[in-house]
Amino acid sequence: MALNGPEIHIPSGFVFASATAGLKQSGQPDLAFAEAPLGANTVAVFTKNKVVAAPLVLDREHLKKTRGRMRAVIVNAGNANCATGSHGRHATIQVCKALGRSLSVAPEFVFPSSTGIIGVPLPFEKITAALPTLVSATRADQDSVMAFARAIMTTDTRPKLASTQVKVGRNNFTVLGIAKGSGMIHPNLATMLVYLFTDIEASPAVLRKVLGNAIDTSFNRISVDGDTSTNDTVLLLASGASKCSASDSSTLKKFSTAVTAMCKNLAEQIVTDGEGVNHVIELSVEGARTHADADRITRTIGHSQLVKTAWAGADPNWGRILAAAGRSGVALNPNDVRIWIGTHEVFRRGVALPFSHDEVHKTMLQPKYPIRITVGAGKGKSYLLTTDLTAEYVHINADYST
Repeated sequence: MALNGPEIHIPSGFVFASATAGLKQSGQPDLAFAEAPLGANTVAVFTKNKVVAAPLVLDREHLKKTRGRMRAVIVNAGNANCATGSHGRHATIQVCKALGRSLSVAPEFVFPSSTGIIGVPLPFEKITAALPTLVSATRADQDSVMAFARAIMTTDTRPKLASTQVKVGRNNFTVLGIAKGSGMIHPNLATMLVYLFTDIEASPAVLRKVLGNAIDTSFNRISVDGDTSTNDTVLLLASGASKCSASDSSTLKKFSTAVTAMCKNLAEQIVTDGEGVNHVIELSVEGARTHADADRITRTIGHSQLVKTAWAGADPNWGRILAAAGRSGVALNPNDVRIWIGTHEVFRRGVALPFSHDEVHKTMLQPKYPIRITVGAGKGKSYLLTTDLTAEYVHINADYST
């Protein structure tokens, strides 16, 4: 099952478009649109941040009113439409009403998303003015899909998408994934928008289970800076336009595998494109008493600024890793801890092991490498795809709103 390649596979029933509404200071395209057949089954997962952007509140209401059916996705970049009071909700409603009129559907069949700066009123008139052009430009081709992916970017340096076709007997179904995200990346979703499109026939209940399983092993296993955004969304729409149905157990298994692989692929693209990132670290902890304990240790290490700056300098400072594990709140004995950087074991039974600093430094200069820690003989384990913390990250975020 190839996820990336020169050809973008487009699920039957979907069309895409982008436009420039004038929300990005750069003047680049900032409005993305996808249209599905009326009644496309839809499920979504949102941020766990207690501060939530206006479109997410409306999305939950729309999904409830339509019982999980959507006709259109509208995304604006350059403005998060969060912490904007009653104006934020009004702005989102006006966009949905205007797009609904253009498509001759009720506004609750529109799924809105926003990404960008928090606290700035959304100039929704710019968006509604661009809708006629946007709707008339929809196409089911690779250029339109790529334009959608570029329009939703903020601090991203490149578009993020993947697609696959899965054969089922004489037929096949397609899954297409488009994502944005570069900073404010943290487990329990991140400052990211992810849109998954498929032409398989599946109920909302099935889609919800498949998406939940996929997220647990992908988007909830990545971190760049430990910050969770206010706008995080992962959306899965199924047009049902293929001749494949998830009601068949073997087809469902293939579909679940495809969606999980898609989410892992997009999650890694997000981390690799993290703001100022030079190194991606595959961090794993094993041997904890429980999986929850292992997860707590993993996240404490992966979010430590001291650890992440050492990684930025390719410095084999295993002491920072050990110290972070020790302050995680999980009971552990240093004499039970072992640490590997790449293939090099650097710490065991409470003391440093002899190792070549030059060789470990070379390992840490690689764009991606593993760090493995064992903390005992338990069965608890955890995994996190994380990054270093560079001066470039500081520059990007120090200047973000100006």
